[in-house]
Amino acid sequence: MTDQFSKKSEAWSARFSEPVSDLVKRYTASVFFDNRLAQVDIQGSLAHAEMLAHQGIISAADYAEIQRGMAQIKGEIEAGQFEWLLDLEDVHLNIEKRLTELVGDAGKRLHTGRSRNDQVATDIRLYMRGAVDDILGLLRELRIALLDLAEQHSDTILPGFTHMQVAQPITFGHHVLAYVEMFGRDAERMADARKRINRLPLGAAALAGTTFPIDRLRVAKTLGFDDVCRNSLDAVSDRDFAIEFCAAAALVMTHISRMSEELVISMSPRVGFIDIADRFCTGSSIMPQKKNPDVPELARGKTGRVNGHLISLLTLMKGQPLAYNKDNQEDKEPLFDTVDTLTDTLRIFADMARGISVKPDAMRAAALQGYATATDLADYLVKKGLPFRDAHEAVAHAVRTCVDKGCDLADLSLDELRAFSSLIGADVFDVLTLEGSVAARDHIGGTAPNQVRAAIAHIRNELK
Repeated sequence: MTDQFSKKSEAWSARFSEPVSDLVKRYTASVFFDNRLAQVDIQGSLAHAEMLAHQGIISAADYAEIQRGMAQIKGEIEAGQFEWLLDLEDVHLNIEKRLTELVGDAGKRLHTGRSRNDQVATDIRLYMRGAVDDILGLLRELRIALLDLAEQHSDTILPGFTHMQVAQPITFGHHVLAYVEMFGRDAERMADARKRINRLPLGAAALAGTTFPIDRLRVAKTLGFDDVCRNSLDAVSDRDFAIEFCAAAALVMTHISRMSEELVISMSPRVGFIDIADRFCTGSSIMPQKKNPDVPELARGKTGRVNGHLISLLTLMKGQPLAYNKDNQEDKEPLFDTVDTLTDTLRIFADMARGISVKPDAMRAAALQGYATATDLADYLVKKGLPFRDAHEAVAHAVRTCVDKGCDLADLSLDELRAFSSLIGADVFDVLTLEGSVAARDHIGGTAPNQVRAAIAHIRNELK
């Protein structure tokens, strides 16, 4: 009987007449990427065991042995001494097998009242909750770094662009605050997604619940979940929370990519608005003069990678019937890579933001090109009583004259300006200066330096 049992044990269980082939083992195993769930797997198992003991489903002695065994396993994993076995398929079976080796039958009783289906779902949610908390902290750090940069340059003038053409003068501080706003919305989305991540699936078992008198709310409280998943079928098959996280992550990376594009353009010698610290750049293997903005360029590329992971998860789930299916094993690699990519990117961008040096003279010179104060002249005429469309047309004629003469609006004499409207007086030159232009936009959300400083103070107060 012993020999027969030994042979049977090579199969998945006594239900099977032959073991899984080596090729299938490699194809279906997840242990070499899901072992990062080891710590949360232990955390979830201990909470489950505590509940089982409290409910009298296992003995206090068994619970004590499980605690002892898990502490040793945790130490082995942290020391890099734990042996991960492909034959045991995933992180969960590897830990359970080692626990049974250490504490015997108590380890075999741990899985009472649960399935790998609800165990996996719980582990992923615990992992994701921690990842979101880390990302929220990194978004905060990036926003603070950008606030510092904006505050240093609340008065620095550069051209604002639409269609990549010079539009109106703005302050660089105002420009930077646009990204602070984007990353603020990202933080709101992440915090909102966390609410739906933080619901406990454990207790749903395979799909229908369990016949044991478990206390799901006790486990939820122990693990810090806000609530339990209220339907056992949905609890084990739901991956909406992972998709929602990846969607929020894709938006963060989209904002990172937009910022990266501007950093690359602004660092180009043809623009020359900024420089990035050397530690974020590389040289050329053949051209000794080159300083390439590798970090922003790579972040642009990694945005496509994260977007792809979102599509992968959406595609993964689109055809699955209830309840759990093996397809769901494919959620982890894109999810883990999204976490890693976003975490690393935010960390390096917060540091890089502090390594941006600004070139105000180049910014100012560019703002003097492209007739950036044309709208100010139109507004001036409207305030003098001219209908806006007429003012728009008058200024268009003035700009055309400047194009022909190769000068700026501010270079025209008063008589030349009055040729376009008799309403123009000597005070017109106040609105044609760059400083006058930005200072005039003095309202909440405007580019006036005092409004930029007020916005910075408001956001700093929110971040306390």
